[in-house]
Amino acid sequence: MTVMKWVAAVVGAGLVAAAIAGAVTLHAKPEDASVVADDAQTQYPIVLAHGMAGFAYLGSFSYWNGIPERLRAHGAQVFVTQVSALNSSDLRGQQLLAQVEQIVAETGAHKVNLIGHSHGSMSIRYVAAMRPDLVASVTSVAGPVTGSDTADWVAELSQSHPWAANVLLSMGAGLGEAISWASGKALPQDAKAAMLSLGARGAGDFNRRFPAGVPEAYCGEGAHEVNGVRFYSWSGVGTFYRAANPADYLMTLTHQTFKHGPSDGLVGQCASHLGEVIRDDYPMNHFHATNLFWGVVGPDVDPVQLYVDQAHRLKQAGL
Repeated sequence: MTVMKWVAAVVGAGLVAAAIAGAVTLHAKPEDASVVADDAQTQYPIVLAHGMAGFAYLGSFSYWNGIPERLRAHGAQVFVTQVSALNSSDLRGQQLLAQVEQIVAETGAHKVNLIGHSHGSMSIRYVAAMRPDLVASVTSVAGPVTGSDTADWVAELSQSHPWAANVLLSMGAGLGEAISWASGKALPQDAKAAMLSLGARGAGDFNRRFPAGVPEAYCGEGAHEVNGVRFYSWSGVGTFYRAANPADYLMTLTHQTFKHGPSDGLVGQCASHLGEVIRDDYPMNHFHATNLFWGVVGPDVDPVQLYVDQAHRLKQAGL
């Protein structure tokens, strides 16, 4: 097998693994939903936005393994949203905006606190740009603010080996449709639009149109507040932490597509910076950030607690 074919197989496996992640989450024990404290009771509801190949729930189980439950146990009001698993940043943002408007109307809240993982970080930034009056804060978790080297690799593959790129995109399209069917949400899927949005060129265009919180200098911090909206981000680095987690093997392989320093397997360390950078080197890979794959993560971080910590931060800021 040539190197090009090997890497194509790796990236294709990444798309398949996203579907597997949803399946194994079904077997994860949810957090105790009983209220243990009200220390994370933010002024405005928290709205979670999933990443590429994500979903809200498959049955009663969440892409955010244990995260909504623990937030609620600490007093937060939490809403889990769903947009197209694979599509452009703009379309996904439009879909999220409609849900945010609905949440505000139904709860009577004036604003919401948005938290987006991976491609979901673009969705929440879109909402904040279009309706800053409805958004108190934006928190990007492992978001490809300046793009993903893996997405750029797929774009390069479409030029050098179009057959391989077509295979990957077809797999992505099938995955998106499968997620749409399994979740009971009939949403449009476009794997090519997703990959173009997540590359450096697509992310750069998005940043020019929606610059709030984007650092002026690579690896720097962006404005902490724009139009009354607070901007935060955090991410991890490293790929292999637990032999029992299949994502660790996969992220070790997808990291081979990276040219620009450390990554979590799909997003570069510096590429994740937005607004106030809480930390960019948590010991966790891209899948660990939402506690997927049985919640088997590295020994030195609790990814679920990071969301509770962020709720504390928002509460202290009066948000």
